[in-house]
Amino acid sequence: MIDLSFDSICVVGLGYIGLPTAATFAAYGARVTGVDVNPHAVNLINQGKVHIVEPDLDALVRDVVTSGKLTASNKPVEASAYILAVPTPFKENHNPDLSYIKSAATAIAPYLKAGNLVVLESTSPVGATEKMCSWLSECRPDLTFPMTTDDEADIMIAHCPERVLPGKVLQELISNDRIVGGITKRCADAACRLYSLFVKGECLITNARTAEMCKLTENSFRDINIAFANELSIICDKLGINVWELISLANHHPRVNILQPGPGVGGHCIAVDPWFIVSSCPEEARIIRAAREVNDSKPDWVINKINKEVIRYLQANPNKTITDITIACYGLAFKPDIDDLRESPALAITKQLAEQGLNILAIEPNITSLPSMLPSNITLGDLQSSTSANIHLLLVDHKEFKNFDGEQYDYMVDTKGIWS
Repeated sequence: MIDLSFDSICVVGLGYIGLPTAATFAAYGARVTGVDVNPHAVNLINQGKVHIVEPDLDALVRDVVTSGKLTASNKPVEASAYILAVPTPFKENHNPDLSYIKSAATAIAPYLKAGNLVVLESTSPVGATEKMCSWLSECRPDLTFPMTTDDEADIMIAHCPERVLPGKVLQELISNDRIVGGITKRCADAACRLYSLFVKGECLITNARTAEMCKLTENSFRDINIAFANELSIICDKLGINVWELISLANHHPRVNILQPGPGVGGHCIAVDPWFIVSSCPEEARIIRAAREVNDSKPDWVINKINKEVIRYLQANPNKTITDITIACYGLAFKPDIDDLRESPALAITKQLAEQGLNILAIEPNITSLPSMLPSNITLGDLQSSTSANIHLLLVDHKEFKNFDGEQYDYMVDTKGIWS
């Protein structure tokens, strides 16, 4: 039974987290307005269509839009609860960029009324929820907020970071435990009531700062373990050891579970979130920084490997020049079997190779067009057309590539170990 105090929800940001969250709330009975600054996304959603790839999301959005439970808009509306699911990238100096949160807070502020709950879902540096509260307070001095008054403030503020895996978002939104951090206990309890509408996992209540740090800690833990695997792959390459065989053997130890190396780390979380901790405590976060540096440097190592293959090919074909060479790059997404290119090392590697003057055939089965920021000497192709390339670079272990015979090629770099 829906809690009547949260019968209407406004979700700001209709990306990879916001849209599934909005659709799931709508499917469980809430009246939801999704807000996004992208008019194309708004128009598609109002037609019952989606602008992102996520299993079963298209059917869910179609159902809740058809039933009238979900509507998309380019501006907020009055609601009983607001959820902010906007990007939180970092700047060139790795300091967090909170401008999207500030813009979203400013946008919803005119619509707030006493009794409302505002939840920040965006993965954020410690203290971001308090900053959001301050921005809202500045916009609405006629209302009281939990940072400046007692536990009976007009507006309740909480942080509830998403903890889902792309490709399994709809299942994990419901099944995973949620960390719910309120600026006060009353705020946390209210947010817990909101998410209990559909969350079958446990809602674990804490304060906002701990909730923020928890999400950063989870992703930093994964980043550090990936960095170990990536560093191991570099060492093994120098020593002439097959790193995938080595890891398989080492993982037979009952207390060892080494992850698989790759071309780097991408996505909107693992490649970004550890820097939020480093930014807040630069002197203390030594291991976290080192892991980020290892993973950030892995694409350069991959490019160096490919350049060696280019030299080897030119030595074997003295009548050719670098402009005659085509490299097939298999995968642009940041992980297997999705269309998400955010912070993708595969995309960065492909772009840098093209900027060296090489012709690139990008094989990415999950997209239909290339990002406009890529150089013109990159062409989107398929597995059939890839056989004409001179050098082959496996960057993402999409399912389409696992049954493909990449070992047939004389000039090949496999960063995922499925052709090696």
